[in-house]
Amino acid sequence: MSAASRGLLSRIRPLSFSYRIEAPHLRSFSSLPIVGDSEIIASGRVIEAKPGVMTPSSRRAGAVAVKCGMTALWDKWGARVPLTVLWLDDNIVSQVKTVDKEGIFALQIGAGQKKEKHLTKPEVGHFRAQGVPLKRKLKEFPVTEDALLPIGTTITVRHFVPGQYVDVTGITRGKGFQGGMKRWGFSGMPASHGASLSHRSIGSTGQRDAPGKVFKGKKMPGRMGGKQCTVKNVWVYKIDPVRNMMWVKGQVPGAEGNFVFIKDAVYKKPDVSLLPFPTYITPADEDTSQLEPLVADLGEVDPFMAAD
Repeated sequence: MSAASRGLLSRIRPLSFSYRIEAPHLRSFSSLPIVGDSEIIASGRVIEAKPGVMTPSSRRAGAVAVKCGMTALWDKWGARVPLTVLWLDDNIVSQVKTVDKEGIFALQIGAGQKKEKHLTKPEVGHFRAQGVPLKRKLKEFPVTEDALLPIGTTITVRHFVPGQYVDVTGITRGKGFQGGMKRWGFSGMPASHGASLSHRSIGSTGQRDAPGKVFKGKKMPGRMGGKQCTVKNVWVYKIDPVRNMMWVKGQVPGAEGNFVFIKDAVYKKPDVSLLPFPTYITPADEDTSQLEPLVADLGEVDPFMAAD
């Protein structure tokens, strides 16, 4: 670097730090929110918790639930319906992300409770900066701009409607190291003649002299389970607003007590006119202790006679 360049940089560098930029919406390290519970100012935008009109292009936030286990109920035709019970444990909006600041419209949902001694200092600082209680599980859901909610908004089970389809994501049960028959459903070798001590073998894995190798991705024995899995088009059978629980048809990934993430189905999209948007806002005069469970209406057609 020439002497002239070094001299120019020595003059510019002090000027770059002589002006102090004041951020208008910086929060101090406190558990007190800047604004009230009904609105939040994020990057000059006022976000209010009020009902809106959902469009086909709108994208709502999801919810974080705890898998309680499986049960079964019988419909009005006497058919047995296998169900998974999910519990929405105190879901609230813990952070709002906007395009102006983070480059994306998203809502961070927190669920459960956790003590401060069980959290790291950055995690505690995050909750205090947002002014929300300490949460056990966090999940970010991308949303559209019209589906933003203020920090502290409660997401209840009435966010979903019985009869709609949802996608449920969770971590599958870990089964350890397994063979090809259990992991991939291979039929194995002959069980009587022609196989000696290799009845559950997967057989040949390679090719001939050309290419003379085993291709990547070959189904072979290995670690099974313990991976993220999404079950699509899960049907919501019933919701219980009092206990904040919901029943969905079929199985969902994960063991009992694990967290799962629920959002509106991508392929079997629900009717936008039936969904509360951006979420269900509980009226101030509503008595939640007297609400009855809501069950999906199967219609008047026998499901065994209807075309699949």
